[in-house]
Amino acid sequence: MTSVTLAKMISEQLRNPNDLDINLRMEFGPFETVHKWKRMSECYEFVGARRSKHTAVAYKDAIYVFGGDNGKSMLNDLIRFDIREKSWTKTGCMGVPPAPRYHHSAVVHRSSMFVFGGYTGDILANSNLTNKNDLFEYKFTSAQWVQWRFTGQEPVPRSAHGAAVYDDKLWIFAGYDGNARLNDMWTINLKTSAYQGESHQWEHVEQKGQCPPTCCNFPVAVAGGKMFVFSGQSGAKITNALFQFDFETHTWSRVCTEHLLRSAGGAPARRYGHVMVAHRSHLYVFGGAADNTLPNDLHCYDLDTQIWSVIQPASDSQIPSGRLFHAGAVVGDALYIFGGTVDNNVRSGELFRFQLSNYPRCTLHDDFGRILKSHQFCDVQLLVGPEKTVVLAHQAILAARSQYLRAKIKEAREELNQRIAAGEEEASEVYSYKSPPQLTVLLPKATPEALNMVLNYIYTDRIDPTEKDEDPASPATVLLVIEVLRLALRLSIPRLRGLCARFLRHKLCLGNVLQALQAAHHARLACIKEDCLRFVVKDYNFTSIVMSREFEEMEQSLIVEVIRRRHQPPPKHLPAQAQHDCDEEIVGSTLEQDLCGLLDGCELADVRLRVAGASRPAHRSVLAARAAYFEAMFRSFSPHDNIVNIQICDTVPSEEAFDSLLRYIYYGDTNMPTEDSLYLFQAPIYYGFTNNRLQVFCKHNLQSNVSPDNVLAILQAADRMRATDIKEYALKMIVHHFGLVARQEAIKNLAQPLLVDIIWALAEEPHFDSPLPLAPRSLPASASADAIADDPDAARYRCGKS
Repeated sequence: MTSVTLAKMISEQLRNPNDLDINLRMEFGPFETVHKWKRMSECYEFVGARRSKHTAVAYKDAIYVFGGDNGKSMLNDLIRFDIREKSWTKTGCMGVPPAPRYHHSAVVHRSSMFVFGGYTGDILANSNLTNKNDLFEYKFTSAQWVQWRFTGQEPVPRSAHGAAVYDDKLWIFAGYDGNARLNDMWTINLKTSAYQGESHQWEHVEQKGQCPPTCCNFPVAVAGGKMFVFSGQSGAKITNALFQFDFETHTWSRVCTEHLLRSAGGAPARRYGHVMVAHRSHLYVFGGAADNTLPNDLHCYDLDTQIWSVIQPASDSQIPSGRLFHAGAVVGDALYIFGGTVDNNVRSGELFRFQLSNYPRCTLHDDFGRILKSHQFCDVQLLVGPEKTVVLAHQAILAARSQYLRAKIKEAREELNQRIAAGEEEASEVYSYKSPPQLTVLLPKATPEALNMVLNYIYTDRIDPTEKDEDPASPATVLLVIEVLRLALRLSIPRLRGLCARFLRHKLCLGNVLQALQAAHHARLACIKEDCLRFVVKDYNFTSIVMSREFEEMEQSLIVEVIRRRHQPPPKHLPAQAQHDCDEEIVGSTLEQDLCGLLDGCELADVRLRVAGASRPAHRSVLAARAAYFEAMFRSFSPHDNIVNIQICDTVPSEEAFDSLLRYIYYGDTNMPTEDSLYLFQAPIYYGFTNNRLQVFCKHNLQSNVSPDNVLAILQAADRMRATDIKEYALKMIVHHFGLVARQEAIKNLAQPLLVDIIWALAEEPHFDSPLPLAPRSLPASASADAIADDPDAARYRCGKS
């Protein structure tokens, strides 16, 4: 197969071409560290008062703050923070602004800000205090306030509610009306202008599904056609639940993640007065009052993976103190937090900036899940249970994740080789994938359903036991997880064992505990059996359980054990193995850690990758799962001598860059020297990765880390890759820091043409002690010499050198 044919096949194999940006441009200059908190210019009293219970919205390159209270009176001023100038100003206004208020809402639609409701009056004199249901529009282009007028039914006056914009409509949800918390919803069309004199009419929304409880002082965020609500003040019903509202179907649902068996953080503690914003496919939650504390950690919910996590701030961060009733807005890739009430009921005028991550998500787990589901390139048959049900899998991935399966695979390979050597069996065509794998491993004590769930965990680090039964606490689901736990113990997968035990411990209830007790007893799972017994003999459970029909039908030995446990205290110390199985802490390795070990150990390698004079053992299943290039290659033909020559476009990367590429393919590692990033910048396009995550990391690495210490290595790599703009930038940096760079040992090893380039650069910049430009031209998409064919500077260089 020719390289042209293979390239055409690769282009057809690209999994998500919309996610691969071949025009990703490069900019050099000062960049903020990802996940860094930075304190910005404070808003001083002569511009605007310190405040809380206000709103903040983003419009173009500015943040607009309206209303709130300063601890003595309500406010109705509009102040503006310019992102570029990093300065605060009062905003001049025409028309009649809203009355001073707090706990109102503000949203942006097109070129206007809409302010709805809130609490007004004199808080010091405690007079004229009332909730409002008025709607004001502030037009940014003309700096004019206009109050909207309505006909027909209107929402009841309220404060501390939620507001969002979707489909050119304003949506109002819940809040407090002065007597009770609400959970109704209203919407109004924002397309018609207040200047047109048309009558505006509110529409009451009939909500369906699992609606949040009546609540107030909560934030809302819109992402992916849905509105999200997290926690808030709801009396005795306050929870840390996350709810989502589908704008198209008007249906609420609670976002449940507890049924997923995986190692992930829990949701933030219940709270109110916090901020939640949406950025790309993530929700960020900061601050609020959480059970009489004011936390200042930043929580993130990934909408794709359904995982909560706490963002660890960069080491040089200026982290804001805990606060509530502050406001937040997102501008570009940065979250801004302003004001709020801090310790001792003090109002704040501080503004903080947090640099959000814009990296595409890691697709490692999805990629391996896809190759498991497709059954491509499988090289082992698992014969499961007494019926010897065939389940297909990949030797390398199984061996990486389970010591037991690694030993069984090695044993099966030895036996197969012995049978082939003895003439008892013919060797199948190597790497043809046209017939079932010749290697077989027997698992007689497993069930196909439980093994398939274990395989899902092996390949993706997570399983969903509710795929067939949506109720995670149903007896069928609990019994299935017990079987998975038993199998995880046998296959030596400690992390899965711990996840199953934690799931069962949290899902025990009156409807499943007896079935779980019997299953744990027969499976000899002492930990789960002990949990069941303790649940049964509790005072508030015991009577209803022993009076049930299921208890009557239970085997006699277990009935006796329950009665005895009721009258005897539980053992103080469980047997060592049972105690180990009961540990709350989840121990064991992750998918990334196991695949790192697979790459380092080279065990069961079935292909060699060669770059320049070096080669590395690798695994076909891993390569095909992660890159469309290898998937198409292995599906179509087997490389000569089982060796694949590695290049990126028409360039051969360095050995160090090649190792960085392998680490990314195997376990998603993006830590690499800056010079490696230059070689790998186009790798996602050439190899057909699922998205351009590696490319974005390379871009950020290059933008941020070119320095006098590594500039010579960058110069050599840029010359090799024909990345003209990066080479030009490297030459300018060498000129600017020539005294430092010239003393480095590495300059002695530069090729003569590069030394000539440095001399010419010095000749063109006689005053090379002048400041280095912060933002040279961006990198062309092609990163090739053709991209500067018409560049006058390049022409000048060519003429000068010819």
